[in-house]
Amino acid sequence: MSDTHPAKRLPTQDELPYDDDEVMETARHRQQMELLIETLEPHLHQRQGGGYVGGDMFVYFDPDQVRTRNFKGPDVFVVLDVPARERKSWVVWEEHKGPDVVIELLSESTANDDKTHKKAVYESMLGVAEFYWYDPFNPGDFAGFKLQTGGYRPMTPDAEGNLLSHVLGLRLTRWAGSYHNTEAVWLRWLDADGNLLLTGEEQAEIARHEAESARHEAESARHEAITERERAERLAARLRALGVDPEAEE
Repeated sequence: MSDTHPAKRLPTQDELPYDDDEVMETARHRQQMELLIETLEPHLHQRQGGGYVGGDMFVYFDPDQVRTRNFKGPDVFVVLDVPARERKSWVVWEEHKGPDVVIELLSESTANDDKTHKKAVYESMLGVAEFYWYDPFNPGDFAGFKLQTGGYRPMTPDAEGNLLSHVLGLRLTRWAGSYHNTEAVWLRWLDADGNLLLTGEEQAEIARHEAESARHEAESARHEAITERERAERLAARLRALGVDPEAEE
């Protein structure tokens, strides 16, 4: 009799827990997560090879996690060169790939774990190429790390304090403004030309301004045409008063 045993079947995302009934720390944390995801999705869609960006969901890389429940997913993570379909959780053995970029949003209750335990998991167990953290209520607590031989090495900010993601070809910047009617300093993406990756609301606002500008230009051109016609009519009337037919051929 053979002593070989069939390989143990690994659970699928439909069988794994995907909700731990926990909520994010604050509304601003949730909004910050949504801002990063919303603006990056179109960029990934246009990127050759595509990609997926998710947030506040489990990332399974070891079946033993199901038993120990020792690791909750990152606040924001990006995986390149995968389809952008819906997932309940990110299951590495199903996707055959883990995250390329991870961003943790700090709070008083999570900062220590994010900066130590989770950072170590991303570094040594998942091999995440780039790891960032940011505190939405303390914008000065912003850092990035790049995976190199021997582990994570801190990234050096540029002159404006931005961090370059070599993986995405984008920069992370701190932007003071309003998002969902909340004034704050938000973490946002910049493209290679230094332009913000825009939200849907910002794109719609730009489109409204452009449409309004086009209407103003058309109205101005119409008024100018009317003015020129009226000027020509007045001149013709004067010529007729002088006995000159303005339409007569010379």
